[in-house]
Amino acid sequence: MSLVACVDFGSTFTKASLVDIEGGDLVATASSRTTVETDVLDGWYSCLHQLSEVEPGARRARLLACSSAGGGLRVAVVGNEELVTAEAGRRVALSSGGRVVHVASGGLDQPAISRLRESGPDVVLLVGGTDGGNSEVILGCARALADASWPTPVVVAGNAQAQQEIAGMLAGSGTPYVRSDNVVPQIGVLAPTSARTAVREMFLRHVIGGKHLSRGAEFEEMVKGATPDVVLTAVELLARGLDEERPGVGDVVVVDVGGATTDVHSVVEIDPEDAGLARQVVARVPVSRTVEGDLGMRWSAGSTVAEGLAAGLVPTGRGAVLESAAELRRKAPGYLPDSAESSGEEEEIASVAVTLALRRHAGRAQVRYGPDGRVVERTGTDLREVDLLVGSGGVLRESRGEVSDRILSAAVGEREGGWQLPRHPRVVVDRDYVLAPAGLLAQEYPEAAHQLVSTLVR
Repeated sequence: MSLVACVDFGSTFTKASLVDIEGGDLVATASSRTTVETDVLDGWYSCLHQLSEVEPGARRARLLACSSAGGGLRVAVVGNEELVTAEAGRRVALSSGGRVVHVASGGLDQPAISRLRESGPDVVLLVGGTDGGNSEVILGCARALADASWPTPVVVAGNAQAQQEIAGMLAGSGTPYVRSDNVVPQIGVLAPTSARTAVREMFLRHVIGGKHLSRGAEFEEMVKGATPDVVLTAVELLARGLDEERPGVGDVVVVDVGGATTDVHSVVEIDPEDAGLARQVVARVPVSRTVEGDLGMRWSAGSTVAEGLAAGLVPTGRGAVLESAAELRRKAPGYLPDSAESSGEEEEIASVAVTLALRRHAGRAQVRYGPDGRVVERTGTDLREVDLLVGSGGVLRESRGEVSDRILSAAVGEREGGWQLPRHPRVVVDRDYVLAPAGLLAQEYPEAAHQLVSTLVR
């Protein structure tokens, strides 16, 4: 066997998978609490001990890792104006595996710099202006960052004609930066790939070490990307495959329910004729991700219940019960249900998180009447034709099959309100946690990664 150990340093748990890359077989799995209070490698060593009990060769395996420990990747977006370039930058940040903690638009005066600083970003994504278009705002923002001696990395992803001048400003102030292609090179076009790669580069070069999660160099050498970015790579592989002989499954959406956030990743085919019906001023793209920071099973349980009540998803008479259950989970994130009653509460909270996260990602289709007559406007990513819905996260992996099926199935199908949810998807759960390992393997071992991710639909 030729073994690779794939490790995900999560916010709560560190998960490890031992993969035989010759056949893409999952040899062993392990998990341990993430040990940010001491050294994140302590959790990995615990996992390594578990893997070695199954396969002694684990100690000689090559190591690949991703991380969302210590708060993951915090991204602030600075753009020309909110409806176009700031929104485009926000989408790029999300697809790069980052959590968007601040969006600024229209310029950076001193109060705006103070608000940006207070948000505590790991990376600033500076966007604005089409190539050859207006550069006044993005140059002003760059000048403000330089005058403030901005300490954290900046990804410059705006007007190409302004980038050299911006680079000079940031270099002169000692601010680390990297340039990428413009995320909005022309009106109506979103080009996220180059900026996504640049954000990933900054995460690896500056953020991982800067969080001081480990005293040794091994951690920085292991980590190849932010966990959400790695998972999205695996979702792309699952959807599209490698070639005709190793195909993908078609349109896919993954909902990952965590303790603090619920993430949705999707890869869908965009109908060119349908693109013009979107209400957004930034073009939709086939690969997208959303992060719902108010939906989760532990730290965000209270806001999950509150949002569920507001949306009418919590049954009459259950509000007070679920509010109490959510407060218990918020205060004790390590809590595990210990009775049929608490397991039922866990299911109800998870159902709200999954349903709302999918709705926000999918958006809705609504009929509007205007000067040109009846028009259907769409927001979000249309998921109606999605072939496969994958559930991930501890609450789904650890639930019995009928429970996870109920949670996921309740969130799909035809619904009132015009929600563009999957109508008839196949529903599976990533119980062996293969998405992150497959994403880690995809670049160097694509065949093994494809074999691994394909186990979800076998």
